[in-house]
Amino acid sequence: MTMKKFALGVAIAAVGVATQSIPAYADKLDDVLSRLDAIEQNNKRLAKENADLRARLNKGESARSTAPVANTPAARAASMTATPTPPRSLTAPEIDVNGHGFLEHKKGNPLTFYTPGGEITGYGNIDLSVDDTTKAFGGNIDTNPAFTGGSEPFPAGNFGWMPAISSNSSYLGVRGFQNLPNFPANFVYQLEVGFDVSSTPGLKQTNSQVSENTNGSLFNRNTYIGFASPEFGAIKIGKTTAPYENSTGGFNPFAGQIGDMRVVMGNTGGDNRVEFGGRLDHSIWYESPTIAGFQFNALFSPGQNRSTISDNIPAGGSDCAGGNDPTSGGLFPNGCNDGAFSNAYSANLSYTNGPFYATVAYERHTNVNRQSDISGIYAVGSSAQTTFQLVNCPVGGAGCFPNAAQLAAFNADVADEDAFKVAALYTFSTKTTVGGIFEMMHRYVSPLIQFQNERTRNGTWAFLTQELTPQDSASFGWAHAFKGNGDPGQHNSVPTATPIPGSLGTDCGAGCGLTAFANDNAADMVTSTYKHKFGSNLTWYTAVAATINGPNAHYDLGAGGHGVTTDCHSAFGASGGLVSQPHCWVGPTLAGVSTGLQWRF
Repeated sequence: MTMKKFALGVAIAAVGVATQSIPAYADKLDDVLSRLDAIEQNNKRLAKENADLRARLNKGESARSTAPVANTPAARAASMTATPTPPRSLTAPEIDVNGHGFLEHKKGNPLTFYTPGGEITGYGNIDLSVDDTTKAFGGNIDTNPAFTGGSEPFPAGNFGWMPAISSNSSYLGVRGFQNLPNFPANFVYQLEVGFDVSSTPGLKQTNSQVSENTNGSLFNRNTYIGFASPEFGAIKIGKTTAPYENSTGGFNPFAGQIGDMRVVMGNTGGDNRVEFGGRLDHSIWYESPTIAGFQFNALFSPGQNRSTISDNIPAGGSDCAGGNDPTSGGLFPNGCNDGAFSNAYSANLSYTNGPFYATVAYERHTNVNRQSDISGIYAVGSSAQTTFQLVNCPVGGAGCFPNAAQLAAFNADVADEDAFKVAALYTFSTKTTVGGIFEMMHRYVSPLIQFQNERTRNGTWAFLTQELTPQDSASFGWAHAFKGNGDPGQHNSVPTATPIPGSLGTDCGAGCGLTAFANDNAADMVTSTYKHKFGSNLTWYTAVAATINGPNAHYDLGAGGHGVTTDCHSAFGASGGLVSQPHCWVGPTLAGVSTGLQWRF
């Protein structure tokens, strides 16, 4: 009746106005009221029909599970047009408090989808290149007394130019967050897997590293869970690239290429491994929010190693800490003695102000076991007598060594290692970015074996990137490794030596007269790359790089992320063994060219 009264009032007002000028229309008022009554009655009839139809449909749906459906054309047509009711075990897609359905696509983000109270994003990187590199140590002669007259007086195999197809730091992953009601932080997670595009997945083995990790196994890269908020930062647990490495990621436009800065930076041994540039397993870390341009990260990785000298595989792990399996040292097949460590600590503090960025970073590995280095110092393993002793007596026992000095040196070769660096970069209005890093690395060994310590040294890195067009850029980089304190002597040459009086005591027997190495193991690496973007996420690049080693240095090309490395080893004895094969030939100038495609999404 409310509608009728309203309509009647409107009609009366209209009629009143009309009667002032046209009184003859007053007789139509009854006709208007009659039409309004008819419309109201029709609406009531339609409402009743709708209610009856809904009731019949609901009754038919509830009975359909118990009564057979007539197999007639009309019945089939009706069943196709009727709206199905989900079974009780299923529910319609959830709509969260923000009005988004489960896995509804987020506009503007191709691989981001909504989840109830959160989001999930897919991402990845596929990088494949065609390389041609040379080791260029033809003509070298073995002058190491530990190996002279042995099985490899000259380099073996092809040490000239060799083409290769390389898969470089390729990975896929998902990351996301989940809002937690009445909790001040979101739940965050990431699952990431690395894979090889050009080679069949399997155990990773190179001339200087043997690993039980399978490239392509699920979640073998940065993977974690945790809590995060803009106000308090984030705390995460899992495995990740350490803050020390992450702090200077923006300084490396050559990441994954043959001239990656990690050929020198963070690389204490000058080989395929980057001791202070990798991923740390079983870690917990904190990422602070940015406050007035400052941001802080800190990580702790428990060694999970019952051994006091880190020669066990960590509990719950598949490899020795540091990325090797127990045979990598080539001396004691059942020990983690080629760089394995216990606890690890990593942290950095950075400052950002517009185009300026600076950071200071530190990382420490405790009880780093390098007892396999003894093979180069005392020719252990090349002598039939000592080889027999090493194989047939307990590792570290007095009977394993011809004299007490060798045993003392062996036992002392477990020590902490650390790295410290400062870095800064600036981007000018000309779209020119310049940056540099100064790094100090140290191994805290006993003075007894300081003469074989190649892992205490400094390093520098400088780079320049010029944006030429919105699609094109060119970068240039130079890394320098300063001389180390000593050398383990595990390669083809021993340069002029300086005696260390009294360092071996008086009972050294055949070891008397052992001298320290006058070490020239400095090196330089120069590199350049040109990049062209075909779109927002597809880049073509061409790179050129060379590593110029000093007379006793053995830095490589490709360490840090390039799939195919070019190192100091020849083709002889690549399976390893008690004499630390294959042989490492020092002093070469390694060079290479590479062109590839990178698809990042």
